[in-house]
Amino acid sequence: MESVNPLAVTPSKSKLARTFAKVLHIRGLVGVTPVDGLKNVQSDACVKDERNMGKNMVNRHRSFDKDDKELQERMATEAVLAKLFASISSIKAAYAQLQHAQSPYDADGIQAADRLVVSELKSLSEIKQCCLKKQFDPSPKKAMLAAELKEQKSVIKTYEIMEKKLESQVQLKDSEIIFLREKLEEARRHNKSLEKILNQSGPLSVLDNLHISGLSPSHFITVLRHTIRSIRSFVRLIVEEMRSAGWNINAAVNAIEQNVVYWKEDHKCFAIESFVCSEMFDSFHIPNFSLPNESLPDKNKRQQLFFARFNELKSMKANEFLAEKPRSTFAKFCRVKYLRLVHPKMESSFFGNMNQRNLVNAGAFPDTPFFTSFAEMAMRVWLLHCLAFSFEPQASIFQVKKGCRFSDVYMESVNDEMFLSSDQTRESNPQVAFTVVPGFMIGKTIIQCQIYLSSLKPR
Repeated sequence: MESVNPLAVTPSKSKLARTFAKVLHIRGLVGVTPVDGLKNVQSDACVKDERNMGKNMVNRHRSFDKDDKELQERMATEAVLAKLFASISSIKAAYAQLQHAQSPYDADGIQAADRLVVSELKSLSEIKQCCLKKQFDPSPKKAMLAAELKEQKSVIKTYEIMEKKLESQVQLKDSEIIFLREKLEEARRHNKSLEKILNQSGPLSVLDNLHISGLSPSHFITVLRHTIRSIRSFVRLIVEEMRSAGWNINAAVNAIEQNVVYWKEDHKCFAIESFVCSEMFDSFHIPNFSLPNESLPDKNKRQQLFFARFNELKSMKANEFLAEKPRSTFAKFCRVKYLRLVHPKMESSFFGNMNQRNLVNAGAFPDTPFFTSFAEMAMRVWLLHCLAFSFEPQASIFQVKKGCRFSDVYMESVNDEMFLSSDQTRESNPQVAFTVVPGFMIGKTIIQCQIYLSSLKPR
């Protein structure tokens, strides 16, 4: 048997070996590396990654440092601003204290406020220098809290000073009120003393020793002023009784004069005054005031008769004359006017009964403040009527109709607010709402009637 030579290679095997070698060589060329080569490549990549990570970490640390620095600078700036506003608030409080200490004068308070202002100005100068030198507070949070606390204290101090100032003003106003009340009481006492002197010498003592030949319109105007004063005194008494009885003043006024715009709430009393005047001056142009069963002498003797009546009554009080002559013409006039002017429901509402009305109907006259005030008013109207028929020709009475345009020749407005602004007057187009007190004519002399102007409401 033939031996086999291990070294002997058959042609087919050697060909196969060469083929594997070529394949391995081609794979090597296209990137297939041995195991050791792979290990080397992996280690190089790791080194590169580690270097990149290191660089990123360094960049992040630098970014964090930069952000932290910006935050610190911002907080330092905010702390400086907080100090600035705190100092300004302190200066404001010091200025308020300085003002308060000047009235009433307080030397210690003024010096303390002055020292505080100087101190805060120094603080502002220090803040300015720190900003220029960029020397910021190492603890900005504490500095901000301290500045906020300082500012709040200054604000509280300012409010406390304002409270003291307001309290002093209130005390001053209270003292002024007390002083004015004392002056008012003094004026009232003086007026009462003057009224007492006037009543002692007669309400129309200025017309003493007056002769019929010396009559002039100025005498009539004097009596008219006394008459209007007594009418308004009685109107005030009526309004007080209305309020005490719980009346609806607005409803009462609207019942008297409708569709009227009043400029002030107090002006509604003019409507009540208009009602009283219309009743009291009704039939004023008739010699006997339309009194029943009253005869008059001839025309040539009437002037002397009325002037004698005027002189008889001008120096007396109404209640005294009524007590002496309860059946006189004036007593009859009082009786008729009272029953017409004071409605039974009004009297019952005011006093809870109609005792006064019953006495008047029975021919007597009650001795009450309400009727005494009415009697004084009636006496003044009666005197004016007597004086009007003492002139030759006699004085005539007139009034203005509602809706008429204002004329300063025949009219006098009781509400001058209408003429404060010409623009307002043109826009509102004021008209005569009603006549408050009638006017009179004595010869060629015109005594203006008193009217209320208003922008009338549309119906």
